[in-house]
Amino acid sequence: MLITGATGGLGIDTAKALTERQSGRWGTSPLPCPLPYSVYNFVRQPTKKGRRTLALSVQKRREKQKAELRSELVDAAHKLVQEEGYEGLTIRKLAKRVGYAPMSVYSYFADKQDILFALAEDAFETLARRIEEHPADDPVEALRAVMTEYAAFGLGNPNEYRTVFMTEKTRLPEGRSYEDMEEGNPAMKVLIKRVEACVAAGKLKGDPRAIATMLWTVGHGTISLLITFPFYPFGDPQAYVKRMCDFMLASLSAQDIPPLTETPVNC
Repeated sequence: MLITGATGGLGIDTAKALTERQSGRWGTSPLPCPLPYSVYNFVRQPTKKGRRTLALSVQKRREKQKAELRSELVDAAHKLVQEEGYEGLTIRKLAKRVGYAPMSVYSYFADKQDILFALAEDAFETLARRIEEHPADDPVEALRAVMTEYAAFGLGNPNEYRTVFMTEKTRLPEGRSYEDMEEGNPAMKVLIKRVEACVAAGKLKGDPRAIATMLWTVGHGTISLLITFPFYPFGDPQAYVKRMCDFMLASLSAQDIPPLTETPVNC
């Protein structure tokens, strides 16, 4: 390997040459390229900025890999729930499905309840996309589309709906607040936004969040009953959902709905 200086080429024995220069073997003649440091200083080292950039690049790559594996685990959990229901969702089965050791799964989810929260957030994103595919000029029809899609999602995936939305959540995920969970629920944001449009158009009156929560309550109760009591003579499920939605909208439009709590909650 040859390191080229300003006045010519220096071999890899530059350090030895420097020693000889210092001991006088070169006489009074100057070195072709006098060096105050060892030859190792010729090896270009990353600058402080370069090291920081490299560290950030490695960190981003690791974060991307972690996000991809988490997404893979969530997809696998969805399939397990769809096929086997709540009982089929275990850390061991999830790990086996993605080909990882069970302890690897614990790096992403502390327990089964954490997985359920992840499934819920993913389901809300899917539901929000489905709702956004059905816009309407009439704000009431746009709001009705939210309830229709919510029902179609639940009735089309009864095992998943039962597991994700009908399983008791005794605590928030570690390190997460209610505000974090609210931010991770785009479906609720779409519902509130469409209620706000109805209020602005004079179709509904009152607090948008309270109205949205009441609609959600009735929608969830309707879907839960249709799933858990399939033998009850509700008639056509979709027709029953529409009937309940019309009933609730008519009831809400006849009154001014106050906030649910005394302390305002940002929508």
